[in-house]
Amino acid sequence: MIRLSVSEAAKFFGIEQKTIRRALKSGDLRYVVIRGRYRIAFESLLEWSQKRPKIKNKLEHHGVGQYVDRWKIRNKLFSPNPATLSGKRERL
Repeated sequence: MIRLSVSEAAKFFGIEQKTIRRALKSGDLRYVVIRGRYRIAFESLLEWSQKRPKIKNKLEHHGVGQYVDRWKIRNKLFSPNPATLSGKRERL
């Protein structure tokens, strides 16, 4: 299982740490505390972000999503967003 700290999650999604902390406080995210620090389940973060359009948009434009086009993933099975693929098909 992949777990992120509050600061790592904020950077990944392109949002403020206080947004992540609010979600933790409200019980929207699954986490464990290790050595006094939150470690948030990555799967929980993804589910939470996809339920909130504002967070989802920030992920795409300010978080890791801004680099997706540079990854050049052409296989629709592995692409994070098949709609962004061009009409050309390349074999991997």
